[in-house]
Amino acid sequence: MEKIIEINSLDELDMVAAAVVEALNGRTVVAFDAPMGAGKTTLIGRIARYLGSEDDTTSPTFAIVNQYEGDRTIFHFDMYRIDRIEEALDFGTEEYLSSGELCLVEWPEKIEALLPDDTMVVKIEILSDTQRRFVIR
Repeated sequence: MEKIIEINSLDELDMVAAAVVEALNGRTVVAFDAPMGAGKTTLIGRIARYLGSEDDTTSPTFAIVNQYEGDRTIFHFDMYRIDRIEEALDFGTEEYLSSGELCLVEWPEKIEALLPDDTMVVKIEILSDTQRRFVIR
């Protein structure tokens, strides 16, 4: 099932975060398909807040993975700097993805072969400087 949400400002992003969490239906891996600057990290921060985390959420561009605690453990991945799938394997990506904890993945195309079949995909389309379309499936 697919859900489409369009927003006109960041003020509406909490609604998108809630929709993502509500659509999980037991899935634990979410892939964010979006171009640079679309707001992946910002949305992930709102999802973490929605799930009770008070941690600072930042892009784990250099660390590759950040961990946040709230109502549940959240692992936030940024695979942008991964050049070979072996690099992702070396730091235990498979173990994270199969842990049962919520895994939110930026640049998932870099590790597509490792993603579970039931991975939720959130596509973010840039409509203007302030407008975004989110396709949740």
